Amino acid sequence: MNGDDERLLRGRVYGQDHDDPRQGPRPGQDYVELVGGPLDGLLLDVTGWTPDEIGVGVALPTELGQFGPGGRALYDPRPGAPARWDWSGDSP
Repeated sequence: MNGDDERLLRGRVYGQDHDDPRQGPRPGQDYVELVGGPLDGLLLDVTGWTPDEIGVGVALPTELGQFGPGGRALYDPRPGAPARWDWSGDSP
């Protein structure tokens, strides 16, 4: 990914279409920031997630990771900073 691609991702919400004119966060929703890895800078909507779901992190489908289409990027809550989730690797 080049610098232009990275700038396009920043401030967007994971899963929103890149052509959606409302790509940013929406009022009344809860978000965490994805830090590092292929989804760095994206926001993940965790509205309605239980504390248990939030505590274990996620494996998010992405074509941008090491395994390309069908791969997943792994993110875990950062200890002491629950609004930031750190990349821990990619998975097929």
